[in-house]
Amino acid sequence: MLLSKIRGARSVIWGALLAIAVAFSVLGGGTAAFAQTSPVAAKIIVNGATRGDADSIKSYFSGTDQASVNRAVSDISATGMFSKVSAKIVGDTVVVSVVEGSQIVNRVAFEGNSKLKGDQLGVEVQSKAYVAFNKDVADADVGRIREAYKKIGRNDITVTYRLVTLPTGRVDLVFKVDEGDKTGVKTITFIGNQNMSNWRLKSLMETTEMNWLSFFKTSDVYNPDTLARDEEAIRKYYMRYGYADFRLTNTAVVYDPAQKGYIVTLSLDEGPQYHVSSVNVTSRISAVSADELKQFVTQHPGDVYNATAVEKSVEAMTRDLARRGYAFSDVRPHGDRDNANHTIALAFTVDDAPKVYVERIDIVGNTRTRDYVIRREFDIGEGDPYNHSLIERGERRLNNLDFFKSVHISTRPGSAADRIIVTIQVEDKPTGSVSLSGGYSTLEGPLAEVAFTETNFLGRGQYLRLSASEGEYSNGWGVTFTEPYLFDQRLAGGFDIYHKEQLQNQYALYETNTTGVNLRLGVPITEELTFQPNYSLYESQIVIPNNTNEPYNDCGNPQGSSTSFVPNSTWFGNFTPGGTGTPQPATALYNCLTNGEASAAIKEAASEGQMITSLVGYSIVWDSLDNRKNPSQGAYVNFHQDVAGLGGDSHFVRETLDGRYYYAFTDDFIGLFRVQGGRIDEIGGGYLPLIDNFNIGPTLVRGFAPGGIGPRDISDPNNIAANGLGGTTYFGGTAEIQFPLFGLPREIGLKGALFADAGTLTGFNGRTSFDGLLGYHYCPTAGTVILTQPSCLTVDDENTIRSSVGGSILWASPLGPIRVDLAYPITKGKYDQTQFFNFSGGASF
Repeated sequence: MLLSKIRGARSVIWGALLAIAVAFSVLGGGTAAFAQTSPVAAKIIVNGATRGDADSIKSYFSGTDQASVNRAVSDISATGMFSKVSAKIVGDTVVVSVVEGSQIVNRVAFEGNSKLKGDQLGVEVQSKAYVAFNKDVADADVGRIREAYKKIGRNDITVTYRLVTLPTGRVDLVFKVDEGDKTGVKTITFIGNQNMSNWRLKSLMETTEMNWLSFFKTSDVYNPDTLARDEEAIRKYYMRYGYADFRLTNTAVVYDPAQKGYIVTLSLDEGPQYHVSSVNVTSRISAVSADELKQFVTQHPGDVYNATAVEKSVEAMTRDLARRGYAFSDVRPHGDRDNANHTIALAFTVDDAPKVYVERIDIVGNTRTRDYVIRREFDIGEGDPYNHSLIERGERRLNNLDFFKSVHISTRPGSAADRIIVTIQVEDKPTGSVSLSGGYSTLEGPLAEVAFTETNFLGRGQYLRLSASEGEYSNGWGVTFTEPYLFDQRLAGGFDIYHKEQLQNQYALYETNTTGVNLRLGVPITEELTFQPNYSLYESQIVIPNNTNEPYNDCGNPQGSSTSFVPNSTWFGNFTPGGTGTPQPATALYNCLTNGEASAAIKEAASEGQMITSLVGYSIVWDSLDNRKNPSQGAYVNFHQDVAGLGGDSHFVRETLDGRYYYAFTDDFIGLFRVQGGRIDEIGGGYLPLIDNFNIGPTLVRGFAPGGIGPRDISDPNNIAANGLGGTTYFGGTAEIQFPLFGLPREIGLKGALFADAGTLTGFNGRTSFDGLLGYHYCPTAGTVILTQPSCLTVDDENTIRSSVGGSILWASPLGPIRVDLAYPITKGKYDQTQFFNFSGGASF
């Protein structure tokens, strides 16, 4: 009985699969399906169907006439499940004979694969489940799998397959993979480069050579597409430096079985270096003079010819003409070579080109990013005049979004001679990450952070970040959200919600807690200039620890209610008689100051409890950097002003300025020049709360501790180091040169730097008498032994310009950016706190 049920189930399954196969054949080739809607012939006999269900075969026959029988035979044959199908009519009976053909594949499976997952390999092979096994296709699939592994640097791979027969008569097709060792690029060689070093040319390439870093990098994998991009990068580099005749004559890629790697050889013909002999602009638009456009040309006579600068000049002129209303303008550069003198006479011709309009913009390949996110990056739409420069600008913007693996834009003729269709083809890439980060800094100590970041939230182009951190000296959490196109305009709007706790450490005898929200808006004025208004509301508080381990608020008046403090031996031990009956302190007096005590100014700030600050502000930002992650040219300037007093407890006006200019002395030596400054003033002329002061150290002048420069409470000689008060005015400058560490593989990401810093922090604007706070008056004269905390504040607020020199190691590591600064102070204040070593860095894993 059990055997009968098994056979019955097998028959049902086979029939269902046979019906599915026929259904697919109908979809693919137009043949009939197994399940017929017409009535089945009165009597049908099926011979030879050992693996199938005779009833499913019978369902093909709708009648006993010859036309119906012929059609049924043709449809069954089309399924490919039988090598031969025939039928004959005997009276009112149709006798069907079938010869079962190739085995049917139940599933395609992979064994031994770890570098490529089964679903990845499933896309590569053409053998599929539920179709007849084809040996030729399976043999070809072996080659397809090998090619897939070659793309990830696995050339030494073995692939075989086997068939596993199942009880149903079907088979599993199993590909067995031996992935072997990684076979990357062993050597990259250049032939014919006389003016550019091998090191320089290799640094331009995405493809790298195998080395001791190969265990975690993938850039040493041979990929024809990547190598093609490398060739273009080399060509552009030579054209940038005047080699207008440069040609890459041959690229040879050979696999060396002995080395188990590829040998890449690039043959170059550099040609001579050209200089610009003259620059001329010809305008054929009557209302536009050539002199007006010539200001946009960045090449001048005597300069080394630079094809990149020429492209930027064309783009700048095109933008200016479009702004004036000449949307169909065409700017064409051309140069007349003087081969004898190696010069180029550079010329630009400006025409009012034929009117061509954008009929349609097609977007393809975006499986996640929404169409409007792509369209809004273009300053051109359907129905607008076609402008090639604006299309190129939109392409650059799409690449800068970092949402896509690739962006390709093409055009084709439209429905009329003056119409054009633009096709934007993209390939989405993952933009979200969940990271666990660890790091260390000399201010915050060891620090760990877990964060979720999505730069293309829900495919809408929005930025979202959720984070929480825990460290030895700091804790916090934050939520950040940015909509780059608020109200469908090029306005970046967003908010930040945050909480930060800075715990007591060697640089401060107090803690700060801050919780707040920030609303911001970004209004682009030009490509480089942005106006950014903001509103902030935050709560801040200073807390002074006072326990057995951190007794930083345990001084008081031993006389209780007395307003004047007079030393007495009943209050402090370890006194010796002075001969007059007046207690005199011993040399080794131990009191409340000995184990650390916060400044009276800090105690006053702590006594104010939670401070609410409500402020409105704005930033004016100029950003012309060539690369925001690793700049080598351009400037970044941020001027920011805040006005606090829209409610809350704080009332001040604060301005800060941060300007950075990068200059490439060569491709390897990058100069950085930086200026910083800031000022804060209390509105109303009163005292500025201590918590609002600037507290600055190595961020202004390296070689000094956090809070190590500026006004300081020196009333108690035992507690000077950790009682910085901050100031109201700071300014400083930095000169730095960055360079690669030659001899090391560039993919390590190590750079060196030499720097010189100078700056100062000054201007304490706070209370200096705290009789009311402490409950007594005690102002010892200089040089006497301090018995308890003085109620009179002595502030060191000198205007000394602090300066330092030093060196740095910068590592753009795969686990996060790391920087080590070693600085030696040249000039400093008497009570400044120095710090020779500064380290900051993090990791994501």
